[in-house]
Amino acid sequence: MPLFILLIVLPLLELAVLIQVGGEIGALWTIALIGLTALVGVQLIRWQGFATLLRANERIREGTVPAREIAEGVMLALAGALLIAPGFITDAFGFALLIPVLRIALAEAAIKKWRPVSMVVRTEREVYGAEVIDPMKIERREHGGTQDGDVIDGEFRRER
Repeated sequence: MPLFILLIVLPLLELAVLIQVGGEIGALWTIALIGLTALVGVQLIRWQGFATLLRANERIREGTVPAREIAEGVMLALAGALLIAPGFITDAFGFALLIPVLRIALAEAAIKKWRPVSMVVRTEREVYGAEVIDPMKIERREHGGTQDGDVIDGEFRRER
């Protein structure tokens, strides 16, 4: 049923709205307005998409999964498709997805809905039979820091 609505009912509604608006403001102004909404929408998607990508990179650097940013990216792609499609109804939904508060709420809801029910977490020792050394941990230790970035000052000696 949703596919029927998407492929049949929505285009018919869009056509009816386009005819109504064209009758009120004229065909050329209607076409210009559709083009303007597409251009403005694409520019907003570029800005918000770039900001989302930067947040995702920061999460990856922190060692966490950027699940919300991925969900937001999917919604921004959907918003782009809706804004490029000619019509005022799809533009309204596309611009609604560009509202950060709404997009974040929808992303959180999507994450909760499609989150795995259970996950088996195994340590590197269990998987590989030995501890895997993280290059970032070695670099931090060589520069006098701990894994958390705290600096510890002191003396040490090696015992064999």
